[in-house]
Amino acid sequence: MSSEEDTPLMKANGRPNGLASSENTSQPPPEVKMEDATEANGSVEPGISLRSGPVKSEDAEMEDAGADVIASGSNKRKSRASASQKISYAESEGSGEEEDKPLVRYALQRNPPPFPNCDANKRRRTSVKHEDPETDDDVPLGANGRKLPKASETAIGDESDSDVPIEKKLIDEKKKVQLRAEKETESPQKNAATAKAPAKKQQTNGVKKEPSKAKAASSKTSKQVKKEPESASSTPVKKGKGKAAPVKQESEEADEGEGEEEEYRWWEDPTKGDGTIKWTTLEHNGVVFPPPYEPLPKDVKMKYDGLPLTLHPEAEEVAGFFGGMLNSTQNVENPVFQKNFFMDFKEVLKKTGGARDHKGNKVDVKDFSKCDFRPIFEYYEAQRAEKRNLPAAEKKRLKAEKDAQEAPYQYCLWDGRKQKVGNFRVEPPALFRGRGEHPRTGRVKRRVQPEQITINIGKDAPVPPPPEGHRWKEVKHDQEGTWLAMWQENINGNYKYVMLAANSDIKGQSDYKKFEKARELKHYIKNIRKDYQKNLKNELMVERQKATAVYLIDQFALRAGNEKGEDEAETVGCCSLKYENVTLKPPNKVVFDFLGKDSIRFHEEFDVDPQVFKNLKIFKKPPKREGDEIFDRLTTTALNKHLSNYMPGLTAKVFRTYNASYTMSTLLKEMNPTGTIPEKVKAYNDANRKVAILCNHKRTVGASHANQMEKMSERIKGLRYQKWRLKQMMLALEPSLKKKKGSAYFDIDEDIDDEWITEHQAFLVEEQRQKIQKKFDKENEKLAAEGQKEMKAKELEERMEAVKEMEKKFSRENKTGKVEVEGKGTTVEKLETNIAKLEQRIDNMSVQARDKEDNKEVALGTSKINYIDPRLTAVFTKRFDVPIEKFFSKALREKFEWAIKSVDEDWEF
Repeated sequence: MSSEEDTPLMKANGRPNGLASSENTSQPPPEVKMEDATEANGSVEPGISLRSGPVKSEDAEMEDAGADVIASGSNKRKSRASASQKISYAESEGSGEEEDKPLVRYALQRNPPPFPNCDANKRRRTSVKHEDPETDDDVPLGANGRKLPKASETAIGDESDSDVPIEKKLIDEKKKVQLRAEKETESPQKNAATAKAPAKKQQTNGVKKEPSKAKAASSKTSKQVKKEPESASSTPVKKGKGKAAPVKQESEEADEGEGEEEEYRWWEDPTKGDGTIKWTTLEHNGVVFPPPYEPLPKDVKMKYDGLPLTLHPEAEEVAGFFGGMLNSTQNVENPVFQKNFFMDFKEVLKKTGGARDHKGNKVDVKDFSKCDFRPIFEYYEAQRAEKRNLPAAEKKRLKAEKDAQEAPYQYCLWDGRKQKVGNFRVEPPALFRGRGEHPRTGRVKRRVQPEQITINIGKDAPVPPPPEGHRWKEVKHDQEGTWLAMWQENINGNYKYVMLAANSDIKGQSDYKKFEKARELKHYIKNIRKDYQKNLKNELMVERQKATAVYLIDQFALRAGNEKGEDEAETVGCCSLKYENVTLKPPNKVVFDFLGKDSIRFHEEFDVDPQVFKNLKIFKKPPKREGDEIFDRLTTTALNKHLSNYMPGLTAKVFRTYNASYTMSTLLKEMNPTGTIPEKVKAYNDANRKVAILCNHKRTVGASHANQMEKMSERIKGLRYQKWRLKQMMLALEPSLKKKKGSAYFDIDEDIDDEWITEHQAFLVEEQRQKIQKKFDKENEKLAAEGQKEMKAKELEERMEAVKEMEKKFSRENKTGKVEVEGKGTTVEKLETNIAKLEQRIDNMSVQARDKEDNKEVALGTSKINYIDPRLTAVFTKRFDVPIEKFFSKALREKFEWAIKSVDEDWEF
């Protein structure tokens, strides 16, 4: 390679990354080994599918074989320049190709002069727990990388083009949306748009107070937010009240003995959630503990090397954890899961006195392959089957008993207002499964005791009593906390919290603030993008790394990433990317391959800005090697502090919400769906899918997808067969129709043959039999509940005569080839009406099937629930007259009640 831009340039201290460093060395550079100084110039086969596995190519232009390169394995670089140590470097001068040259501070020297202050043996950054771990409420974007089933041949919809990386499909559209966003926010927010990051001195100290300009913008945004919900003020309040009273009056007059509490529209109350105090009074009844362990029957025992074992109840319970889930092969056949379980199981055995045979002799359980948990599995499986087969009335009774026992825990009094509690049950002991390739999968989650639980409650409220013989770990009165109880689990050391339910005021306010923060970002995004584009060529390494990281987070929806301790899952994000996670493919393609949040594999190829490509190449320069961090001068904390200089409270994760919501808002403005409700729903899902693709919200195709598509296809085929039968009935009533409408109108579809018809008829007969049986059982249960006599079996036999008649009818049709007219008073006109209805059902189901097929690789739920402002979905339903139930389940409608009621069809993000 002769191009100067591809030649690794030596710094004065012997670091061939083209960047000046604050570290100097008094030691001569180590001897260069030829095999370390060069790399194979690998190439990538065109058309390779990234979903098939890791890219096998090396960075094609990573090194120049003719350059002197230091590649000592002992000198892995891991320095991070402090604010006082930053040494600037300049771009190459004297050439018209300034932008194309790597950074240099000093000329390339064969023997660089020593610098006395350098620690040549500086180690790379060690992994430590991050200071402010992100607490995203994201839902996983996909499942672990198992092999995917091929789509069924009978699946509906166009052929999948999943071999084409989906992020490439809409990249041009995303750029247009970004340009539009910048233009739209120029005039209304001049102050915000011109806000500059403070001087570097302020960056090092962080920002604790809002800049005056940002305050003004924030205040302006607040006024807009306060005003916007007024458009929905005509929304009726709960039944039994007249017009809505003022918010303050509502809070004062609530719960004063009236039959029904007036609706509290907290999103119209600007005073709520402004301070740090979250509540004044708080009362609740604590938590519900799982039931104690019930020992297995004496004849049900785990076996070891064929011998039944007698175990202490604590050890038997742990054995039951594994035995009860033998049908979950993806876990119990996982070597890591087996290893972790057996390690913990042996510890419990040791602690409880070990295992004994039927004679009382000790048995040394040391080989997992000799353990047989099938007797335990068979016992628990029989219990599960017995529970499934309980009569509906008995299931209903048991559920009512359970609800009555848990009723006191389901609600709390928060500032005198009744609020639903979310997860008031303490997690039962079990085996930890984890998501993705979690290193601790299979470990035993121990039973949580009251002595581990801290209660948060009002000072004047009665403290809920712990179970008899126990005590709480601590009782707090933390008015800044929104949790009711907390404890630390033993697997990862994480804290578990009992919080209010998703539809509570506090949770709603949290969501509201999250999306308002994203709305606020649109007034600053142009300036942020302008700055990071400029700083991609900044003289300081740390500034260049910040700019590159923000670029990746903004453009490709990477999470910021937190540092992990040695005992945590090895998941990474942008700031914690390792050398091996990034593969460079000239001229400007970058392949990312790492385990992201929840240990889900992120494996994508992107076309990046040429300068970003050069920066990543510089960040990977030797002596960096596998295990070293790409952004070695940057942490998530530092990045978020940098972002907060632009806008108070801005963090890396706000970009994901902003990009998703603004893109959806733009797409909704361009939409004008017509036709049926399913067609409008599909139009919304198409827009949602574009957002998910642009924001990289992908998922692995579910194992059941092909089966579900086949079932939908069979249902559509069955409707087409039913339509053909109705046409044959028309001919039976009026044979002359064949001449009037043409014989083709009455022909059966080519893919419906005699064999399929026979199978489908058998399916219809069995379906009818099950319907009659279920209806009969339900009516008997109702009679029994009312204290009346149940119907006799003879009644069921009489009803089943209809099934026998159906079988006979199908048999006659198959012999004669003629379809008999069904029903009394059937006319051609009625049959044509029924055919039209069937055609509508077929069209609707075909739309749904295509929608399902199109969305098989895209996590629409992740985008819709966590990233797209729910007010946009509410706007769509009101603007195009689509029921909100088509997009939000009952739970989500309760969670997003504030969004549904606070906007009209003209609201904009």
